[in-house]
Amino acid sequence: MFRAKLSVVCACLLAIGASILTGCSTNPVDRTAGMSPNSLYSEAKDEMTQGQWDKAVPLLEKLEAKAAGTPLAQQAQLDKAYAHYKSGEAAQALATLDRFVKIHPASPAMDYALYLKGIINFNGDLGLFSTITRQDLAERDQKASKESFEAFKELVTRFPDSQYSPDARQRMSYIVSSLAQYEVHVARYYYKRSAYLAAINRAQLAVADYRDVPVIEEALYIIYKSYDALGMAQLRDDARRVLDKNFPNSEFLTKGVKQNKDPWWKVW
Repeated sequence: MFRAKLSVVCACLLAIGASILTGCSTNPVDRTAGMSPNSLYSEAKDEMTQGQWDKAVPLLEKLEAKAAGTPLAQQAQLDKAYAHYKSGEAAQALATLDRFVKIHPASPAMDYALYLKGIINFNGDLGLFSTITRQDLAERDQKASKESFEAFKELVTRFPDSQYSPDARQRMSYIVSSLAQYEVHVARYYYKRSAYLAAINRAQLAVADYRDVPVIEEALYIIYKSYDALGMAQLRDDARRVLDKNFPNSEFLTKGVKQNKDPWWKVW
């Protein structure tokens, strides 16, 4: 009887030991531990090609650590920023690029880093614009647009012959136009609600900060009509003279302020 009980106990202990060993054997093994930097990069690129951005990021982080101080590590940083961007993680992408710019100020890939930074802010801004219909825009922030413009501006100033500069210049023109339209949209909003001083202030911002964009015509008209509504004759007449000089055949004098049938940002 004693021996039978002992056999049962031994069997239980063996079973417990086997389960422990089995549990240990299921612990994840880092199959990339022994991979060379080139192999890591190849695998990360494969994941990116397939759109598996979340799988590419950890591979690129390992590559960055393993190849520290080499051009391949710099490439890993840039690819990681792009992977974050494609995953919808704009903040992480921008943080990665800011770190790259700080650590590698003389990198031959600096033009691409600046371009990607501009693109991320540019597209993030459009993502915000695409949700706007006829809401109150007076409090909306234009930070992303301005940061996008600054990144593109640095790119075309420092690297005028870069392959990315022509596209950056076109985007800069669009940003200037959209920022001016934003200010005039807000001015129009205030004007239609009889907040004439606020309308004048926002329209004057557009006139002062932006040049050679079509929307300035409406900005001048809003200033003129707002002064007229306030009974400020001299300022009204001054605004009318500026409008007539710059837009002698202004359609606003006959049609009035636009009606916002489409979102203000829809310029194409």
